[in-house]
Amino acid sequence: MTGDSGRSPLRLGTRASALALTQSGLVGEALVAGTDREVELVHVRSQGDVDRTSPLARIGGTGVFVTAVRQALLDGDVDVIVHSCKDLPTAPAPGISLSCVPAREDPRDALCAAGGRTLDQLPRGARVGTGSPRRAAQLLRARPDLEVVAIRGNVETRLARALGAEADLDAVVLAASGLRRVGKQESISELLPVEVMLPAPAQGALAVETREATEPWLAAALAGHEDAATRDAVTAERALLRTLEAGCSAPVAAFAEQRDGALHLRALAISTDGARVVEGERTARDGEDAAQLGQELARDLLDRGAGTILAEATSL
Repeated sequence: MTGDSGRSPLRLGTRASALALTQSGLVGEALVAGTDREVELVHVRSQGDVDRTSPLARIGGTGVFVTAVRQALLDGDVDVIVHSCKDLPTAPAPGISLSCVPAREDPRDALCAAGGRTLDQLPRGARVGTGSPRRAAQLLRARPDLEVVAIRGNVETRLARALGAEADLDAVVLAASGLRRVGKQESISELLPVEVMLPAPAQGALAVETREATEPWLAAALAGHEDAATRDAVTAERALLRTLEAGCSAPVAAFAEQRDGALHLRALAISTDGARVVEGERTARDGEDAAQLGQELARDLLDRGAGTILAEATSL
């Protein structure tokens, strides 16, 4: 950005979905709070927005919602970009810095069912919609009798499949964090416990990226909204995902949290039919940082057959 600080807006690149706009707007307003700057939301279309029907794994999987907004940042068209952290590829992006990880929202998955039913209350053979292989596999692990239906679309579209006037599904599963951010928490009939539905790595967290060199006022604002506990958790989860060499659409789940002053991580790799799972957990040892924690648990899962499960899942 150039020019007088009172006239130069913070240009924030974002997809145009309701969830992306809400997330970006919240972050932008927090960053300019106490300054005389305004936020300008710059809409960027991603491949995931252009193709709204194909499964995510088929049109690119990892990074399908990220590449276009990152390019806008590198081209200097925007100053900051905000992602759902779970959508970020795990490999570093040249010229781009993950400058801020704000405090995490609820990381759990949410069941949104007609009549407010819980997962246990769904009738035998109920049709449940999700666009996530991870969610689909864990649903089948918990309830092998369910018919899991692949769905795409924004939050409103997916909710309508179960709760709308012309609903054709008994329930859908979405991230609780997204529902809360767009004001749709009343649609949640059950917050699925992590023992039943372990979240995607970094689910519920936001990632704020900038170019590697940024203005001092913005660097200070970003530092002020960094949450160390969330950064550690998503670092461990994403390190596990990277070590498994699995993308964000793979049937991998991970969740890290502080327990008794130490970072604890649990994770699993699961076959698409939910029949086979390799799971484990690990607490950071003395001198072991978050990334090392994720790497070590991933190696343990690989030693016990996770690589075979993931290779089969990604070949389908």
